[in-house]
Amino acid sequence: MIPHIRIVTASMLAFVLSAASMAAADGQHVSEYDISLGILPIATARFTSDFQDKGYKITGSFKSAGIADIISRVSAETSVSGHVVGERLQADNYNLVYKTGKRTRVYDVAYANGNVKETTIDPPPRRNPDNWVPVSDKDLQSVLDPLSGLIFPGNAKVCPSRLPIYDGESRMDLVLTPAGTKPFSTDGFKGDAIVCSIRYEPKSGFRRGRSDIEYLKKTPMEIWFAKAQPANVYAPVYARIPTRMGQLYVTAVKYGG
Repeated sequence: MIPHIRIVTASMLAFVLSAASMAAADGQHVSEYDISLGILPIATARFTSDFQDKGYKITGSFKSAGIADIISRVSAETSVSGHVVGERLQADNYNLVYKTGKRTRVYDVAYANGNVKETTIDPPPRRNPDNWVPVSDKDLQSVLDPLSGLIFPGNAKVCPSRLPIYDGESRMDLVLTPAGTKPFSTDGFKGDAIVCSIRYEPKSGFRRGRSDIEYLKKTPMEIWFAKAQPANVYAPVYARIPTRMGQLYVTAVKYGG
């Protein structure tokens, strides 16, 4: 359906993260997103965040829809739990259950003070050591999980920024650069969004020379951040991800509530 679908799915899961992650008060926040390839709807996503004192848990689901289901049925369920440290979310545990057709793979990552403590993948993927770029211990220091990675406090610079992401298998940097502002409105939000150009830089945990990765490396993406009130944070409401089959769009259809 889409080149290197797990990496793209992980990116979309990051892009469509719930917006109220830094809310000071206890509560629940729900956001919903439509995903399309050009004008064709291909998937939907929904995220719920729960907060108790300084702890948090975010759960999300992603499933293919429309014509994409005819080609290959893809779904994912994901969650992250952790605690708020200053103005950042610091994950303790991240989980992704990824299904394509009849195949299921489960990723579990445990963190300690922002560093990866342990990773398990079930079933373990087959890798060719001749072209596989292994993840080093250094790659797993001071990293962000895909769900908590794209949240910025209200007084932070959203872009430029370099985000070190680890999704349980691949280690990547997402490099954000400023691209102005644009108006955006959806259920729960109306106002200006900060626009960032985003570049994908693979670091490790991928097959060397893979054409779809090389394509993503050379092709800039775009992501928009809207300020969530009263949480006083910026989170994604829109993303454009180029693929060889056309532009992939992620759009918030509900932002809070």
